[in-house]
Amino acid sequence: MDVITDPDVDAVWICSPSSVHCEQIKACAKYGKHVFCEKPIATDLPETVEAINACNEAGVKLMIGLQRRFDENFKRVRDAVSSQEVGDTIMIKLCSRDPAPPPFEYVKGGGGIFADMAVHDLDMSRFLAGQDPIEILAVGSTKIDDSIKDLPGSEKFDTAACLVRYPNGVQAMIDVCRQSSYGYDQRAEVLGTSGMIQTDNVYPNTAKLYKNDFTGNADMPYDFFLQRYNEAYVSETVAFCESLVNDTPVPCTGEDGLVALIMAMAADKSAAENRWVTFREIVEGVYCASPTECELLSQSDVFPDGFKPVAKAGDLLSPDYDQRKVNGGILDKVTSFFKNPA
Repeated sequence: MDVITDPDVDAVWICSPSSVHCEQIKACAKYGKHVFCEKPIATDLPETVEAINACNEAGVKLMIGLQRRFDENFKRVRDAVSSQEVGDTIMIKLCSRDPAPPPFEYVKGGGGIFADMAVHDLDMSRFLAGQDPIEILAVGSTKIDDSIKDLPGSEKFDTAACLVRYPNGVQAMIDVCRQSSYGYDQRAEVLGTSGMIQTDNVYPNTAKLYKNDFTGNADMPYDFFLQRYNEAYVSETVAFCESLVNDTPVPCTGEDGLVALIMAMAADKSAAENRWVTFREIVEGVYCASPTECELLSQSDVFPDGFKPVAKAGDLLSPDYDQRKVNGGILDKVTSFFKNPA
């Protein structure tokens, strides 16, 4: 707390255990500190909304660490989609496979494979689609690590797949697995009406080996996420600093973090209930008496007085720092016009 309360500190990086993110974000907002927070914002949906709104109400910036958005490979794919270099998007494919499964202690209580692993790919599908998703179908299984097979919910899955529907018939297909025998496997592909763009894995070098029984990369892909995404972590840090120095919008907002969590929760629900789940279902289950007082309605048979369900994640949030700045600027101009008409 000494850093958060220090009057000489303008911004705080939160890279602590997920269980304390919400508390620390709220403390930063209380003391007027801009915040960079690694995902997740919080461990449940109401706290996530409260933490984001705490920053919005305090007028401080909040940027979420979804580092794949800053990886040059994924950015190039996004650029191709945004500029319609491959035409209109038809289909998006993403895979995420780790070199080895994590310890049992990490998986237990970690929120499940969709929340702690696939969330990056779910967010990336939205990043590449450039639109909010509509619904999801997800499945999971235990193929690698029998020690987790009796854990609750999607914590027992080490392998999973998702199919996400976006507007205009766009589909995203995602597969994740906690073990890949050939290294860290993270790839993306977008098929468009006039072409296709895809990324390859990242290797320590570009050396190729040619033998009578093998032709290909001389070494395996990176096998640790800090090596694979080292430049992306640097780039997102620079982007946050530039946002502070130049007072420009953060490139990965609290809403982006919120939608990623909602997508993971919907995937979890879909796998548990073996059906398509709309993201609206998840959003409509949140009630906020005020921007920083939220709860889930799933445990109650009676709706609170004045409850009106909302369909979009953004409707749960108050205007953020940059929205307030724009809206305030417009309001100031309107007020000035009526006070001093030409």
